[in-house]
Amino acid sequence: MQLEDLLKKFREYSAEDTAKLEYAWQFSLDAHTDQKRASGEIYFIHCAAVAEILVDFKMDLETIAAGLMHDVLEDTTVSRDTFRKEFGSEIYELVLGVTKIETLKFSSRDEAQAENWRKMILATAKDIRVIVIKLADRLHNMRTLNFLTQEKQLEISHETLSLYAPLAQRLGIFHVKSELEDLSFKYLHPDEYQDLLAKVQLHFVKREKLLEEFKQGVEKHLGGTQIPHRVLSRAKNIYSIYRKMQKQNLPFEDIQDALGIRIITDNIINCYALLGTVHSIFKPVTGSFTDYIAVPKMNLYRSLHTSVMAPSGEIIEIQIRTEEMHHTSEYGIAAHWRYKLGASGADQHLDEKLNWLRQWMEWLQDLSSPREFIESFKTDLELDQIFIFTPKGDVKALPAGSNPLDFAYAIHSDIGDACIGAKVNNKMAKLDGPLKSGDICEIITRRNSAPKKDWLGIVKTAGARSHIRKYLREHGQLED
Repeated sequence: MQLEDLLKKFREYSAEDTAKLEYAWQFSLDAHTDQKRASGEIYFIHCAAVAEILVDFKMDLETIAAGLMHDVLEDTTVSRDTFRKEFGSEIYELVLGVTKIETLKFSSRDEAQAENWRKMILATAKDIRVIVIKLADRLHNMRTLNFLTQEKQLEISHETLSLYAPLAQRLGIFHVKSELEDLSFKYLHPDEYQDLLAKVQLHFVKREKLLEEFKQGVEKHLGGTQIPHRVLSRAKNIYSIYRKMQKQNLPFEDIQDALGIRIITDNIINCYALLGTVHSIFKPVTGSFTDYIAVPKMNLYRSLHTSVMAPSGEIIEIQIRTEEMHHTSEYGIAAHWRYKLGASGADQHLDEKLNWLRQWMEWLQDLSSPREFIESFKTDLELDQIFIFTPKGDVKALPAGSNPLDFAYAIHSDIGDACIGAKVNNKMAKLDGPLKSGDICEIITRRNSAPKKDWLGIVKTAGARSHIRKYLREHGQLED
């Protein structure tokens, strides 16, 4: 990518003066002037590619400038003082947030990895843009992984699949999550990847006609509703099909929702109206409807999901959402980050939407052991959610595998601390028994009751673990 192309893309959505962006381009080019990538290309090509990904996310000028210079502090002789003077505190802090700590300071690679993730998460808790830059950096590195040794390919792919891809999903940036998963899968399991890729391509060619006929049938019926809409095809990424095959122990041919459609409309009322029309035309599959508009996922994702029987006898998944929800499902938190784009572009509720993420990241700071930190981080990145109700009908979203003790702390830390038992669907239940979506959970408390040390081995969520550790430390039952 050339500077002119980057500026042209940026000006399509921002009226900001691009002088600082032009300076950042030249500064990074000069700083990396003698460096080459494993491919033999000049190193700066990577910096420009990261900036291009960030422009595609429609990020603000400071984020793109930081993307251009994200490796300057780590890999060049430019000093921190010089960098801060040249570009100011905002861009400096963003670049510092993605800069690795010297590996030599640590006794093991595990410890180095954990401390670098901890540092990045701490920076991200202050400014979400840090993690968006890091994801753009990792995405381009994965796209060019073929130039590295097999050992490095496996090491980087494993980290990407276990940490970066789930983090992209947690932030709602689904197209990045899908590409990171497929690229990692390609290097970690090359035979399975190639085999599945061939099947997917053959299968999709066969089903393309069926899906097109189904789309035409849907559009024909929806056309008479006068509701504005557009219909898009949707295909699962290869790794998600592979995971489903493993999880359900099914061959590829028996995976039902590898293809589906999305119906995009203008407002929430019309989402439900279109759902009613779809269900009146095609027979819905029992138990397939999920309402992520009424109860959004923790990563801001909202949509109506249903599966219906096509005239051909095949099951097709349909997602119905507004244009805004569709944009969020593509770009997640990045879609809500409009720093200096004026009132029309600003998201007035951004802080509210990011609170859960900041709180979660603060909880993770509480863990002292590098291995415990990474394991807790991976657990909390798992986005399979369950929805649990209080007896009054309030709903809490929790990671799959959570138990009544996690639920107690999700309601309030005081409820968790005073918990002595739980009823699930009006029956006494164990505090460590896994909950499932739709359960009604009543927490039984006793005044002056207190958390126990063995609870740390029971709870699954970072929030519950953080509150328990805090209480035990304050009461001298746990050393720092």
